[in-house]
Amino acid sequence: MKKTDKFLIDELNINPVILGYVNEAESQLESQYKILDDVTEFNQYKVLGALQKNRVSDKHFSWNTGYGYNDSGRETVERVFADLFGTEDAIVRPIIVNGTHALSLTLTGILRPGDEMIYCTGGPYDTLEQVIGIKGNPGDGSLKDFGVTYKQVELKEDGTIDLEALEKAVTDKTKMVCMQRATGYGWRKSMSVDEMGECCRFVKSINPDIICMADNCYGEFLDTKEPTEVGVDVMAGSLIKNPGGGLALTGGYIAGREDLIKLISYRLTTVGIGKECGLTFGQTRPMLQGLFMAPKVVNGALKGAMLCARVFENLGFEVCPGSEDVRSDIIQCVKLESAEGMRAFCEGIQAAAPVDSYVTPVPWDMPGYDDQVIMAAGAFVQGSSIELSADGPLREPYIVYFQGGLTYEYSKIGVIKALQAMYSKGLIK
Repeated sequence: MKKTDKFLIDELNINPVILGYVNEAESQLESQYKILDDVTEFNQYKVLGALQKNRVSDKHFSWNTGYGYNDSGRETVERVFADLFGTEDAIVRPIIVNGTHALSLTLTGILRPGDEMIYCTGGPYDTLEQVIGIKGNPGDGSLKDFGVTYKQVELKEDGTIDLEALEKAVTDKTKMVCMQRATGYGWRKSMSVDEMGECCRFVKSINPDIICMADNCYGEFLDTKEPTEVGVDVMAGSLIKNPGGGLALTGGYIAGREDLIKLISYRLTTVGIGKECGLTFGQTRPMLQGLFMAPKVVNGALKGAMLCARVFENLGFEVCPGSEDVRSDIIQCVKLESAEGMRAFCEGIQAAAPVDSYVTPVPWDMPGYDDQVIMAAGAFVQGSSIELSADGPLREPYIVYFQGGLTYEYSKIGVIKALQAMYSKGLIK
């Protein structure tokens, strides 16, 4: 018996049956793990190159007061992100509170009354529905309130973008076509960078003036290129997901064409000031150090997601994506078919956490969602999706969304604990 297995059994009271399930799945994934390691190495050197190109120095870790004029640290962080993502400019700020905020800034900064936007990857993430005006109350300040119209093109049965339907949806009022890379609370594969590039080329062939926007949350560093390197005009994401590497305390980023970033910066602060002001509150160090660590952290999360998929596949559960599928986000969906299964799974993930491991997650009315959501997240940074978490709306067919893990080992013990919690309640055999 391996020393680690003996420790898990003797000290953490892990059932040997559960370890057998996990060890078997792990051995089946060895060749795929090596492929992931190659992508990680590529991205590690890519990040290093961007930091070196911009001559990052200790002086960039200090911070200004007041308006934040001429903050060299802030300006350097934004140049690093722009170079890394192959864009003309970027906004990277701790005052962007989450991915939804970054996306909202992008949409409201660019779109104007009379413009039309189209989501071509099905519905947007739940929290964007009120921003767009799909849900919510008139007068709340949604895009719909300001005269921006919305269309939605569903994905084809195979999970790919329906270009024919998209072409029919485009009109002379279409200003922006939006793509969501990650699954969100959906049962579909994530959008690959190549698919997004193909969509951009198609849209530009219809009208080169249409802006292609990407929600890049959960997708950074899973490929050797990012959406803005294949034709996306502007994209947004959260620093407490992949690019923050678990060290960024808060924040978000928007990267893209210079003219678009300028418009978005006017929404970030005010017209005429844009990104020239705004304190970073001493967060440039964890932002850049987290970015440096991000490729390796994402690698651990990705391996953990694959392990989760293979274990539950072996036990007869439906999973998306499959353990051998090409991935474009860190999210693993498992169809548990019961509320009891979701509760047990999340209890196990919470019990594996280094923070608040003693807490029992319960469903609650989470802002922006119609159904109660259960969430396990014992994180050093609250809400950090690159740290190990599992969540999902408590509705049929009871799909849990597993993601993160600052290290592979952490993600692995999450899978082990989730299995043990379900096993102890007779939900798996």
